[in-house]
Amino acid sequence: MKRSGGKRRSGQGLHLVFKTLRVFLSLFAFASSSFLAIETIKAQTLPLQKVRIAYASSGINYADIFLAKEKGFYREEGLEPQFIQMNSGIAITAGISGELDGQASIGSAIRALQRGAPLRVVAVTLRRPLYWLVVRPEYRSVKDLKGKVLGISTIGGSQHNRAKAMLAMGGLDPDKDITSIQINDQTMQLQALVSNAVQVIALSPPWVAVARDKFKMNILDSALDKFAGIDSGLAVPLKLLQEKPDQVKKMLRARAKGNRYFLENEREGSEFLARIYGVDAKTALESYRASMPAFTRTGIPTDAEIKEHLANDAQALKLPEPVHPAKIFDFSLQSDVLRELGIK
Repeated sequence: MKRSGGKRRSGQGLHLVFKTLRVFLSLFAFASSSFLAIETIKAQTLPLQKVRIAYASSGINYADIFLAKEKGFYREEGLEPQFIQMNSGIAITAGISGELDGQASIGSAIRALQRGAPLRVVAVTLRRPLYWLVVRPEYRSVKDLKGKVLGISTIGGSQHNRAKAMLAMGGLDPDKDITSIQINDQTMQLQALVSNAVQVIALSPPWVAVARDKFKMNILDSALDKFAGIDSGLAVPLKLLQEKPDQVKKMLRARAKGNRYFLENEREGSEFLARIYGVDAKTALESYRASMPAFTRTGIPTDAEIKEHLANDAQALKLPEPVHPAKIFDFSLQSDVLRELGIK
């Protein structure tokens, strides 16, 4: 009988211990959730940090960062992005001087890096170039364009180089047979083509379809499947990366969220294109689907793509050999972001 009573008292004691432990764990979970809620509220009420990011021209190339702003992904990171359209050469100078926090037109930044500019590419949006060679209706081949005028956003920029490469493949010497003039935005380039101020341009979606369908322009070629083209993403001043890596990481997290949302939601992505660029749903959907092969889901191109791109740049810049990728790219923070967001 005594043993039975001892077992009963022992069982009651263990029950009391477990009950107390459950209460403690419940209180701990409540306190933890309350703390997280308070921290979230504090983060949402803190002043947003302004970040200035340059881009060269309108087009689907920068859909991820514009969508990230619309969906509030920058705000989630405590950032207020200011997107500034400017010539890539000016953006490089502004970044080096500390007037910009980043630039999305990284093709020009990579060429500047090969000359020693203190920048770093920390994420890549496009792994292939999204440019189509568009000409007036009276021209049927590249050779018909000899002596004509090419409109581009930046002399020596990515758009210019892709256009020159397509012209060269068509049998022209783009440095001798074509005159290139700077026209800030692709919409303005298209207007110049319609008015015959220029006869050839290299357009990105959705303007390619607009040129073809609305203005009956001819499309002679595409750079998408012919060239390596790391043309957009995020390049930041080296000083900012070294001194404020947390800020750069927040920019990368917002961009990665926008990129993932854009690529994984065809309907919402195409509707966003229609809305932001003022095109019809059919044109937006066609542009979305045509552009998908150029995007990288991880923000990190393959070693082979990097090697090919740098080799082409070195040849264009007349360098004895390409600069080592480690002096141009730093994907360490982007790799952290991928792990945190579960992007593969």
